[in-house]
Amino acid sequence: MIVSIGEVLIDFIALQEGKLKDVKSFEKHPGGAPANVAVGLSRLGVEGALVSKVGEDPFGDFLLERLHDEGVKTYVSRDAEKHTGVVFVQLIGAKPEFILYDGVAYFNLKPWDVETTPLENAEAVHFGTVLFAREPSRSTLFGILEELKGRVPLSYDVNIRPDLWRGREEEMLRNIERALQLADIVKLGDGELEYLRNNGISLDEFDFKLLAVTSGEKGSELTSGDAKVHIPAYRVEPVDTTGAGDAFTAALLAGLHYSNLLGEDSIDEEHLRKIGRFANLVAAISTTRRGAWSVPKMEEIVQMKEVRELYQRSRR
Repeated sequence: MIVSIGEVLIDFIALQEGKLKDVKSFEKHPGGAPANVAVGLSRLGVEGALVSKVGEDPFGDFLLERLHDEGVKTYVSRDAEKHTGVVFVQLIGAKPEFILYDGVAYFNLKPWDVETTPLENAEAVHFGTVLFAREPSRSTLFGILEELKGRVPLSYDVNIRPDLWRGREEEMLRNIERALQLADIVKLGDGELEYLRNNGISLDEFDFKLLAVTSGEKGSELTSGDAKVHIPAYRVEPVDTTGAGDAFTAALLAGLHYSNLLGEDSIDEEHLRKIGRFANLVAAISTTRRGAWSVPKMEEIVQMKEVRELYQRSRR
């Protein structure tokens, strides 16, 4: 089982293209980057689980029902003090921009909300940056990661959300740096990589087992030790890129799972290429569907070459 820790929330996605002030109607979708990864893993045939917190409200009920329908194991507590998180998403040319709301349940995640046994027994634990933006979720998450370091592979999607750190950008960078020191597997976009470099953080200073950098229509680059590969993107007509990075991450972790490489210190170029092609394919397909839970189910893609290379061989 691969366990994600972090936010699960409601994405209200604009039905009209343009600025939020001009949008008249929205469509409700489940979302939240770690939850997206857990659902993506489940759809790709890997047991996924989620540690999070939602409010004791109808949106919390909705998210728990949807996670159950997707086959995700939930270690999600309910908060009587805070509401379930919501995000408003505006689409401009299929590219999303977000407004995240503060003071919500997942930022109130406390150590006693978290059941440790599933984390200690996990094949890998995945997390992002959002919970670092507030307390007590920051201390809770770092406490878990520091306890698991060296015992369970840790996967980190840098997933920078500056809107949550207005006036505290230096604090954000120090928290990201702290998380990078704990991570074994790191995924980030090329824009995030440039942002970190421009602010004095070089990823060359860290000892990752796998680094994946996504560049949209330019493809992705995977690095492990001395092995480095560039994987071209698949050409599709995107409808909604919300969650595409999470789809890539889910497929990356699923590819490592099917290759029995999640616990390995290094990965050769041949396996990097197979895993990268699989991740790019899943991410591309996800952009042709609305909403963040847009990863195709394994039965939809199992006959594709990129999938057969990993999935079918692992089943022999």
